Amino acid sequence: MAIQQQKHSIDTVWELVMAPENDSKRFYLINGELFTFPRARYRLPGMLIATLSACLANHIDRHDLGIATLSAGYHPPNDRYTLLGPAVAFTSAARLPKPLHDGYVPVMPDLAVEIAAPGETLGHLRQKAIVYLNNGSRLVWIVLPAEKGIDVCRAVDGPRLDIEFVPQTGTLSGDDVLPGFELEVTRLFPITESS
Repeated sequence: MAIQQQKHSIDTVWELVMAPENDSKRFYLINGELFTFPRARYRLPGMLIATLSACLANHIDRHDLGIATLSAGYHPPNDRYTLLGPAVAFTSAARLPKPLHDGYVPVMPDLAVEIAAPGETLGHLRQKAIVYLNNGSRLVWIVLPAEKGIDVCRAVDGPRLDIEFVPQTGTLSGDDVLPGFELEVTRLFPITESS
């Protein structure tokens, strides 16, 4: 949900994030529009983030591909009015800003992973995927806990997405962004009798 009409920058978000009263909130920007959602405080997203980040980090480290981050803020290099915070992200060594510093990363990650949270619509998550892909990301995974699957989003000309749904019984691939990476979706959503 948008919380104000004025145009905000990454500096505004930094001030909000640093305020103790905002510990339970997440903020991000799209073209200066500020959005806020409650920080996930329930078990499933935490488990999904932990599993995904561990699997990605192991693959990235084993092949010396770059870095994985959790809940870091990313913005396009020359755009102080767009800031997204994927749950998990990968940035290749070749694209990492040098030197690395504290604060928001001035490049969009190669891979951004968003996890559907209460209050976020699929349309809004896909809008974020378009922002990532139009600003340098090459792959976006939208993890959909209710559907027990993942929307894999790739860029198509203009403001459209090529979306492939990978179900609970499928295998998630890193494409050419993370060569050789594969993850059985049942690692994230184990099959039970009620599945």
